[in-house]
Amino acid sequence: MKMFRSVFLFSVVAALAVSVASAQPAAKPSLKSPASLKEQAPAVFKASFETSAGAFVIEVHRDWAPKGADRFYNLVKNGFFDNGRFFRVLSGFMAQFGINGDPAVQAAWRDARITDDPVKEGNKKGYITFATGGPNTRTTQVFINYGDNASLDSQGFAPFGKVITGMNVVEKLYAGYGDGPPSGKGPAQNLIQSQGNAYLEKDFPKLDFVKKATIEQ
Repeated sequence: MKMFRSVFLFSVVAALAVSVASAQPAAKPSLKSPASLKEQAPAVFKASFETSAGAFVIEVHRDWAPKGADRFYNLVKNGFFDNGRFFRVLSGFMAQFGINGDPAVQAAWRDARITDDPVKEGNKKGYITFATGGPNTRTTQVFINYGDNASLDSQGFAPFGKVITGMNVVEKLYAGYGDGPPSGKGPAQNLIQSQGNAYLEKDFPKLDFVKKATIEQ
């Protein structure tokens, strides 16, 4: 009888422990923990960007590039782009952004890569695409095409959305600094990564920036 009672009590305690463990809340999403930002994006959604140059809205279509759409959705929803600079704006070509102004946050995303999506839509004017450093290297940087850059399609750059309002704002983002090294004397990406906005505010104060990016409800 004592053995039965001991086994019974052990079973009750074990069940209670499992119940308590299952009741623990899931890890809270954090910009310093890319693994915690894994929501699947809606089939179609809009992201509003309030910037120093004005406002624009991007409409994302998940079926164009699912992995890219999911990553962008999580970045916008959790404030990754807020206060980030448009650090590479090349007239007639594109406007690039997506390096967080806080080096500690950016460091967490350095190796948070997503694999490539097949290219289903072309890099046309107003379309937004992840920048890459080669196959399967997309992390957080994106660019908006200023023209029809069809040559990027065959290189694996897969657009996931397009600007539906405010393209005139995108086209007036400050482009006076040009490209970064080694092609030009504009912002150096390695220094943005390591020093964040402090570097850009000191050496490239005219850059436009995202005040706030939000998912439209």
